[in-house]
Amino acid sequence: MPSEKALPGNLPPAPRGFVGRQDELAWLAEKLEPSGDGRPVTLVGVGGVGKTRLALRAARRAGVAYPDGVWLVELSPLRAEGQVPVAVMEALRVADQTAGPVIGALCAWARDKRLLLVLDTCEHLLAECAALVADLLAVAPGVRVLVTSREPLDMPGERTLEVEPLQEADATALFAQRAATVTPGFVLDTTTRRQVTGVCRILDGIPLAIELAVARLSSHSLEELHELLGDRLRSRFDVLARDEKTGQGLPRHWTLRTTIGWSHELCAPLERLLWARLSVFAGSFTRRAAEWICAGGPLRADRVEILLLRLTRQSVVLRDPADPDRFRLLDTVREYGADWLRELGEGEAVRRRHRDHYRRFAREACSDWNTGRQVAWCERVFAEHANLRAAVDCALEDPGSRVALETVGGIGFLWRHCGMLREARLALDRVLAAEHEPGEGLLLALWSRAAVAVTQGHPDAAVPWAERCMDLARELGDPAAIDATGYVTLGPLVLTGRPAATIEALSDLPLVPVVSDWRGSGQLQMRAMRPLAHLMSGAYTEVDESAAELRALCAGSGELWTGAFVDAFIADADLAQGRTAAALGNARAALAGHRLMHNTPGVAFGIDALVAAEVREEDGDGRRAARLLGISRRAWERVGREQFSLPGRVAAREARERLLRDRLGDTVYEEAYARGLAMSYDEGLDYALRS
Repeated sequence: MPSEKALPGNLPPAPRGFVGRQDELAWLAEKLEPSGDGRPVTLVGVGGVGKTRLALRAARRAGVAYPDGVWLVELSPLRAEGQVPVAVMEALRVADQTAGPVIGALCAWARDKRLLLVLDTCEHLLAECAALVADLLAVAPGVRVLVTSREPLDMPGERTLEVEPLQEADATALFAQRAATVTPGFVLDTTTRRQVTGVCRILDGIPLAIELAVARLSSHSLEELHELLGDRLRSRFDVLARDEKTGQGLPRHWTLRTTIGWSHELCAPLERLLWARLSVFAGSFTRRAAEWICAGGPLRADRVEILLLRLTRQSVVLRDPADPDRFRLLDTVREYGADWLRELGEGEAVRRRHRDHYRRFAREACSDWNTGRQVAWCERVFAEHANLRAAVDCALEDPGSRVALETVGGIGFLWRHCGMLREARLALDRVLAAEHEPGEGLLLALWSRAAVAVTQGHPDAAVPWAERCMDLARELGDPAAIDATGYVTLGPLVLTGRPAATIEALSDLPLVPVVSDWRGSGQLQMRAMRPLAHLMSGAYTEVDESAAELRALCAGSGELWTGAFVDAFIADADLAQGRTAAALGNARAALAGHRLMHNTPGVAFGIDALVAAEVREEDGDGRRAARLLGISRRAWERVGREQFSLPGRVAAREARERLLRDRLGDTVYEEAYARGLAMSYDEGLDYALRS
């Protein structure tokens, strides 16, 4: 049985000590059994009561029964309509290449899967979440769904579990556990137990309220904390807790909100201001981003880091254990900060600063894309995905503006190269539906939209965008842009199987020096059309010559996205000319490059090249080749169209399968293939890259 760490999926590392909830975990273990009836399960409760932590604990325990993994989809950053299916697809790492409805592609992918999906924080997207869950469960009998929300999804068959505050003993244990990290040597004895129990009673046993109170032990003794809560906070509760007409008690969400308010009052004025402004971030954020967005007025940029660390010590801000330079706010704490920001009248201004910061981020990344920092930028795009999405949403409130064009064009370019094709296409379509003045911003948006269509394998969709892009590049008189736009004009020729026409068109495009920004990447992608066209026409000597020259160009600039494709073309030419050992090495190089750039179609093609080389190797390992075919199948499932539905590629795969069956026998082949199919995506890539 695999350990929790080895579970396929994307669950974060298990948090520090989990306390209590044994009855709830037992109930969830039964309801999440793969052999159960498949009804969705929703954990319902007030903010801060521990729904997410309970869901993740239960998911980890259930995960060993789901060979296709346990997948967390964090929905709190989403604001615009229609984003839920895309967010689920991205969390599942499905690099869908189709252009139809997202939910259709998602259901088609999930049809034969056995996985557990955790939809976290659904209360602001109830209808969308309910519709997605209903569609998924209708076609995918092996999928189970666990939801956390402040309200039920209110859909047929839904099972709900009200997550209550912790029982007194568990609340006390949680307090003591957290207190020991703030005050080393803290123990529960007769005196401290009484005080801790009193504090936990006042806080209604709500875990987040307890953690916020414990954080104050860095500046107050336990006795002082108990006194503060007993005298000041309790008196405030009493005012809120009794309605003059009904006499009803204090709702639990007010318990937490009042505790957060108490923490807020104990913050210094500039700490409160930073807390409010930090609420603009949709996901985690860096110190540099906080300085740029949150500074202003009395809050100087050189004070932000100090104040950020103070808020971290008070548990208002959480620090990422894997990356000490990244921070985040819990949803309930962010909501309080956002309310305070509105009270200050700064909401829109800070939101625009957030948009402009990530517009600048995209501009810097695009200007630096054709360099050795490409992989680092790709990783930053993934880390900032929620914030980039929020910046796009903000910019698209005025899709005809220059700001919208620059924001969406730059971010769309990055999303296209980092495998987020759906979001790139949707955002670019919206901004390009408006009229814009000619300029580099429009050029980048048009190129990115055409490139998305080429990458998705849709030549008819690419042509009009490519034509507009080329017309504008010529109007601007930019030689590097004209060169780069050759990629999106040639792409449809390649996709429709016209290598001769591609070679002829290449002769009409003058080659100019490659630049270091996004245009340079496009220039190299255009040059990659030549070895690909030669490969398609069987001119392998020409492939060797043009690909070797291009590989040197890519290596010299640090362009890995195109370079990995060139390695794959060379591997195919090696195979065609009987250079099997060289083909294996070049196929692994291509696969490693595509993996670094999160390029799922490239990864799938790379594994196919490895299979072909293993099959052709005279003393090759047939079982390994069969296992690689299973791994390839998993990779292509993420793409959505096996071998891009290219007849030659499909036929080649089928021929390799027949050859391996003949060589190994059906039983041995199917056993090895099944072992590859059962591997997680990352396990499969690790195996494929081993020589």
